[in-house]
Amino acid sequence: MNKLQNLISELEKHHKKKLDLSLGRTFNLLKKLGNPQDKLNNIITVVGTNAKASMSYSLKAILNQAGLKCNMYTSPHLQSYTERFVFNDNEIDEENLFKLLEDTEKALGDDNATVFEILTCAFLKYAESFKDNINIIEAGLFHQFDSTNVFKKNLMTLIGVIHNDHFQWLENKSIDGVIHEKTCKLLNSNIFVNKQVTDEIGKKVEESLKLNTSNKYFFGKNFNISRSDNSFIQYQDDIGELILPEPNILGDHQLYNISTSIAASRKIFNIKDQEIKSGIQNISLRGRLQEIKSGKLKKIAGNNRLLVDGGHNISSSYVIANWIKNQNQKVNLIVAMMKDKEHLEFMKSFEDIVNSVTLIDIPNQDGGISKKEFKEKISNLNFTLKISDSIDGAIHLNSKDMNTITLVTGSLYLIGEVLNLN
Repeated sequence: MNKLQNLISELEKHHKKKLDLSLGRTFNLLKKLGNPQDKLNNIITVVGTNAKASMSYSLKAILNQAGLKCNMYTSPHLQSYTERFVFNDNEIDEENLFKLLEDTEKALGDDNATVFEILTCAFLKYAESFKDNINIIEAGLFHQFDSTNVFKKNLMTLIGVIHNDHFQWLENKSIDGVIHEKTCKLLNSNIFVNKQVTDEIGKKVEESLKLNTSNKYFFGKNFNISRSDNSFIQYQDDIGELILPEPNILGDHQLYNISTSIAASRKIFNIKDQEIKSGIQNISLRGRLQEIKSGKLKKIAGNNRLLVDGGHNISSSYVIANWIKNQNQKVNLIVAMMKDKEHLEFMKSFEDIVNSVTLIDIPNQDGGISKKEFKEKISNLNFTLKISDSIDGAIHLNSKDMNTITLVTGSLYLIGEVLNLN
């Protein structure tokens, strides 16, 4: 374990709960740090169950093509905590992050704070050095009591896909409860709303925003994107139509995420068409239908395509399943998940559309469901089920099927382990 991970382990001792939805500890630490949140400009808040990372990275790519500098805070990470901290368009290095977190812990003293609260406050403090950059801030759990909800004003909010997840933290354990937590404390500025899983959810989101005085822009109403019969990608809003090149991330669901970022970039930043086109061809997004084209695991996969996707909730299973349906090759899934996920509902999306499912444990993760228990939960689904003791063993097992796709999914923690192993 390196010294950064050792420090994170020490930070965990500052609060007995990993998650504790309230803002008092965050504001206490921010005060000790000089209230950096009040000194930053150009805040963009990103909320949602899914699509937050895709919207954040696509917006950053577009803004960068226009010559605008960004700071960006996202979570969770795949391989290193440094991924969560981008300043002036560069990921922080481990040494600087260690020093930043060490200084933040000193400021905290003996007071309580969760690790996520400490990380958030550390990001905001360091962002002071680049305070006039565009600050893209992705919310963690929900938004109302999330430690990113500390600003008095922002440029805009991007709302991603809102769907069923994390019910264990809610009194109202329904989609209405999730929507309320994600929208009730949004600032009054500009709000861009992504395409939702169903029209009903879209209407619920729109209704929840009625009292918010922001300028509001909804997918399907104020902006749209579609792929025509001749495969051209057409984007439309009241500024005009754009014919777009193919983006460098896989999955037609990403077009909706990208369109939300395009709408924001045009309305708020007046970004030129060519910069938008260049931007969507330069999106740096890992762990979401990412194809692994070289490395140790790719050698094991041989001629088969090897992809990873960190999707771990019901709505992400829908988009992964839709992508699978559009492939001309058989798809073998390798799946592992955390204990607190909707395992059966997640896996139902893949019935009758995948060639096989191989279950494994998530390495180095105590919070994962065992492959044995997982198998029992989904044993009645229509799959060819396999079991493997390791990631590389599972890939080897599926490499016997020639000219197929092996897709590893179910957890961002799992994808991090895959990338480390590769």
